[in-house]
This record gives sequence, C-alpha cells and structure tokens, in this order.
Amino acid sequence: MVSTLQIKGIRDGLLVSLGEGEWPELQETLMDHIHDQEKFFKGARLALDVGNHILHAAEMGSLRDRLSEQGISLWALISNSPTTEQTAQVLGLATRLSTPRPDRSVRPMNTTLATGDDTVLMQRTLRSGFKVASKGHVVVIGDVNPGAEIIAGGNVVIWGRLRGVVHAGAEGDQSAVVCALDLTPTQLRIADKIAIPPQRKGKPQPEMAHIQDGQVVAVPWNPREK
Repeated sequence: MVSTLQIKGIRDGLLVSLGEGEWPELQETLMDHIHDQEKFFKGARLALDVGNHILHAAEMGSLRDRLSEQGISLWALISNSPTTEQTAQVLGLATRLSTPRPDRSVRPMNTTLATGDDTVLMQRTLRSGFKVASKGHVVVIGDVNPGAEIIAGGNVVIWGRLRGVVHAGAEGDQSAVVCALDLTPTQLRIADKIAIPPQRKGKPQPEMAHIQDGQVVAVPWNPREK
C-alpha cells in the first residue's frame, strides 16, 4: 500500500515526501496529485524527499522531465541513499535543504490551546520554522514567511503579508476565514478545502479568503464593512 503524500511549504518552495512503496506507484501517485491540483503546483519549485529509495539517473531524469512539462521545477532531491544522493548531485540537483542563518534560527512553537474560544496573538514576523497551532483563532501582527505554518480551529488574521502555509477551520469549521493585507500563501486551507493561490495582479490589497459554493475564494477585505 502506498503511503499518502506529505506536502509542506518551505522557504524555497514546496517539500513533497513520498513515503514507502514501490517507486513506479509513488511516481504515478505524485503525478496524479499534481494533475488534480494543477493550478496550485503551476510554477512551483519542488524539493522531493524519496527516503530510502535508490534512484538512478534515468528514473530521476524522467521524473524531472515530467515535472517540467507541468511547469514545475525540481531543484532538490533528498534521500537516505548515498547512491541516489550522488546521482542527484550529478544531475545538478541539491541534496540538502537550506536552513535559516544562525542569527535567525528559531525553535518550533506549540501554542495549542485547550478551548475553541481563545485567540493566539503573535506580535512578530513568523519566519521559516515557526509552527503555531490553536484550537481557537490566530492573529499575527507581522508577516508570515514561506516555511512558517499556522493551524487554527477558527479564523486566521494576518496584519501583514501571508506567504507561508495556513489552515483555518482545521477541525472542520467551513465558516472560518483567512484575512491578510497581502494574501499570497504557499498553501491555504479552510476546513477540508485547499485554495489555489491566485496570480498577483497589480499592487497587493487586503483580502479575505472563505468558502463559497464549495471552493475557497478570496474577496477584498475591508474590516470596516459589516
């Protein structure tokens, strides 16, 4: 049985972990997922974690070509296999993910709360490596950078730029919303719906994402409007 793909926003794009299974099946599962979320993956920079799988140049080159045909750039391949790692390096792929500089290194944060009526207030920029989880709402006065992640049972409000990963209504609340002064997330989810990040047109403007007709949509956000 093939493991479920895991997708995570990182500073340099998206990290996809394939898990265990036969390589041909894993590859097809990945391509099927990309096909189903074509607009989400379009133009993405992808780092692929293949775990213990031993891949040779032909397999790796074939996958890179298939991803390129979908508008996806494979820039890194992470593996526990020295053979796979060496082959990736020969093909010009990175085999390590970049990490924050020492003066910017941070510890993951766990702010899970006991009730759903509370709100977490963060008065700082969330850099790569931060993870904030709350059963209630999350408010950030600052930016949410790529590689940072917010999971909230309620709403998420960003008084700044949202470029990381956000999951509002994580316990199934489809009435939850995500608001930001600049809504350009790596990935955005509300309840069980995944948003397709829109292409930026013109200057950033405050926007609110919510579920409408079964899809996550973004509309202009004016807090003064009722």
